[in-house]
Amino acid sequence: MVYKRRDVQKAIVLALRNLGGSASRDEIKKEISDSKIDGLDYAQVYFRKKTKRGYYSPFLFDFNFGLKNLETVGYVEPLQRRKDIVLTDQGRVANMDNYPSDEQNRKIGEYWDKKNQLRYEKNKHKENKNQIDNSETVDSSDEQDTADNEWKAQLLDQVKSFSPAKFESFSRLLISKMGVKIDKVKGVKLSGDHGIDGFGYFRSDEFRTARVAIQCKRYTSGSVGESEIRDFKGTMDSFNAEYGIFVTTSSYTDTAKKIAIRGNRTVTLIDGQELCDLVEKYQLHITPVTTYTLDDYYFEKD
Repeated sequence: MVYKRRDVQKAIVLALRNLGGSASRDEIKKEISDSKIDGLDYAQVYFRKKTKRGYYSPFLFDFNFGLKNLETVGYVEPLQRRKDIVLTDQGRVANMDNYPSDEQNRKIGEYWDKKNQLRYEKNKHKENKNQIDNSETVDSSDEQDTADNEWKAQLLDQVKSFSPAKFESFSRLLISKMGVKIDKVKGVKLSGDHGIDGFGYFRSDEFRTARVAIQCKRYTSGSVGESEIRDFKGTMDSFNAEYGIFVTTSSYTDTAKKIAIRGNRTVTLIDGQELCDLVEKYQLHITPVTTYTLDDYYFEKD
């Protein structure tokens, strides 16, 4: 799969409207992917290209570039680091079929012309000191997004290289961190012989205990389809499980998603991107690196 660079400003606005007008960058990307806004699907949004210098996300570049353009024309409030993206009143009601207008293109062009001129002058000054700046403008690539993209891409590549047994063990470990107590007999020793990869119990805050079946699919390409979810739900019945958790390193087809929530026994679907997010949330065999970023105080103009 090859992602083709494109304008994603319309997709960002439509996703924000679906989310109530305010959301984090990750939430916006997930909404674009889940709802396939403007033709963008999971494979395109989360495609990562491996280069000699690490991992590169073409969509992420277009995404951050688009956010700056939307700020320039007044469709989103001024961007702040590590803060939610918020639609303005204009961004909430504007007809995106006519976006961008000639006037909006002019404003966007003026902004980037000025930005490029400042970058040219900065690099020229450094060249005079025999220092060459090869960095990209901060506006076109959010630093935290880029850092997350690097290690999560590496994580997903490594998980995809796991043996089937290790991936099942890894999935059970992650789900146990999420609060499910794995049954050491049904959930480990007997699971493979009965069509599931794990079984356990989850006790809610109301002291209600539910039986949970677990299934794992380590895919290097393609999506989990309807048949895999149907088969899993059938197996859940034999274990009398109230609900199931399905884990994959890839994604799910639209039909699979619909089957998962149909009927009394639903299945929670965890795709490759959410898998990485959960590893981060529960700090599963990862080592945090402490660093610092400057807050907006240092970037405010007098």
